[in-house]
Amino acid sequence: MNLSKREFMQVLAAGTVAGMGLARWADADAATAGEALYEVPPLGRGAGFVSFLHMTDCHAQLLPIHFREPSVNLGVGPMAGQIPHLVGEHLLKRAGVAPGTPLAHAYTYLDFEAAARRYGKVGGFAHLATLVKRLKAGRPGALLLDGGDTWQGSATSLWTNAQDMVDACKALGVDVMTGHWEFTYGMKRVKEIVDGDFKGEKGEGAAARHRVDFVAQNVKTTDFGDPVFPPYVIKEMAGVQVAIVGQAFPYTPIANPRYMVAEWEFGIQDENLQKVVDEARGKGAQLVVVLSHNGMDVDLKMASRVRGVDAIFGGHTHDGVPVAVPVGNPGGTTLVTNAGSNGKFLAVMDFEVKAGKVAQWKYRLLPVFANLLPADGQMQALIDKVRAPYKAKLEEKLAVTEGLLYRRGSFNGSWDQLICDALMEVQGADIAFSPGFRWGTSLLSGQTITRELLMDQVAVTYPYATLTEMRGEMIKTILEDVADNLFNPDPYYQQGGDMVRVGGLEYTMDPLARMGARIGDMRLKGRAIEAGKTYKVAGWAPVAEEASRAGSKPVWDVVETWLKSQGGRVKPRRINTPRLLGMQGNPGMA
Repeated sequence: MNLSKREFMQVLAAGTVAGMGLARWADADAATAGEALYEVPPLGRGAGFVSFLHMTDCHAQLLPIHFREPSVNLGVGPMAGQIPHLVGEHLLKRAGVAPGTPLAHAYTYLDFEAAARRYGKVGGFAHLATLVKRLKAGRPGALLLDGGDTWQGSATSLWTNAQDMVDACKALGVDVMTGHWEFTYGMKRVKEIVDGDFKGEKGEGAAARHRVDFVAQNVKTTDFGDPVFPPYVIKEMAGVQVAIVGQAFPYTPIANPRYMVAEWEFGIQDENLQKVVDEARGKGAQLVVVLSHNGMDVDLKMASRVRGVDAIFGGHTHDGVPVAVPVGNPGGTTLVTNAGSNGKFLAVMDFEVKAGKVAQWKYRLLPVFANLLPADGQMQALIDKVRAPYKAKLEEKLAVTEGLLYRRGSFNGSWDQLICDALMEVQGADIAFSPGFRWGTSLLSGQTITRELLMDQVAVTYPYATLTEMRGEMIKTILEDVADNLFNPDPYYQQGGDMVRVGGLEYTMDPLARMGARIGDMRLKGRAIEAGKTYKVAGWAPVAEEASRAGSKPVWDVVETWLKSQGGRVKPRRINTPRLLGMQGNPGMA
């Protein structure tokens, strides 16, 4: 599908926010829409002009997908009404994007199903490769940065032990990377990739010779505190010494199983980051950027505390933010960005550096519309080769969905509701908890749920389904702990993820209340939950090591069993979300 002339004109109307030089295309026909959308001239060429391309949180999505942006992305306290906690029209207004345009579809949930059918799928490494090559051709020496959460999130990444994504990223030309979900493959596998594949010692053809620098200043050994990875790398770009500092997800041992990284410690480590930045500056770096997987709220606070950082290329929270946010600190200003997820966006940041300082800059967040970018032949061949051994298994049809399935949002999504419903029904549970994962593709009503699309929601290395007896007081404690993680007014105490998804149980939440007092009026089938009564609670993805030895089924087996019992069709899910208190008028809610 190509954009119509009318739709193309809407792209022109929204072109300013993306920094697109579209005026000369005003009389072009629809076939040139893709050329116009991705004509993104650099600030300049030659000495002093430096460019970065940034992708993050692709979650192993090699093919084009649908991905619905959140209709609830609540910010509280000082973050209320601030980027990234704006949704729908509020975000469009802040970014200067016209409603009803392709860019509005890319950045928001508005009219999602209709717009998704109109504009087609997004992402896909073959289409992303075309865009990367096009932008690099106009920006000699530009670096491609990968913010992590790249090796996890699909069936093939799980079944190949991440090798599919390692090969694809090398072929894409990733130059520097940091991580988070990468660590769930375990220390041995991570080091095997970083010390082998990424040093150009494995693979085929030109990609085999391509080197990727994996950087993380905040990952150290638990015994002597030695760096596990290089904290930064310095590269010369257009005559400018540029330092790229890595900031891996600081709460990996909390949000994911500790035993997978037992010999490594993580953390925010602002003091060490300041030392690293000062060291890089002392070695001649004129431009310093941080490649971060903190999450945007954490990055905004970090930017206010650490001096000497020109820009933070952020990830983890999957926020597709079309503007760079300037943050003042004692050393000047740091620009904070976040480039969305699932291969849906590619960010472009151009700098001009004069006399060792940034003279000017320009930032764009480009949606990767698969219909407007032809697939790169070499990358498509690699993807086809990777998928070939698993093709029949991936394409097996499980059911047809009669409603939209999506995940992303502060409290729940229809995909997670489906998982909760399946866990309760198959395991005979009263209540179900599903982790507040942000990754997972979207599926339009009337489309077929294949095994691959199911695995997009559940492909983890600790996938076991659980059934536990819990007292009512413990259920409240769990909800309170997760709520404090999500709504703690100090971003440094927000340890990742959205609110745990809940099936069966209804409750109220006051995000502004103190810790331990946010959750109330818990009810099961209309009856109040009793603190001392025991309930059967289903879940999955336990972080305790012993859960993997308990003989539990992987969650995908449980959900497949349920899907196949639905007579070929899955009715729209009734999404269970808490009744919110004190949030009226918050622009982070639809």
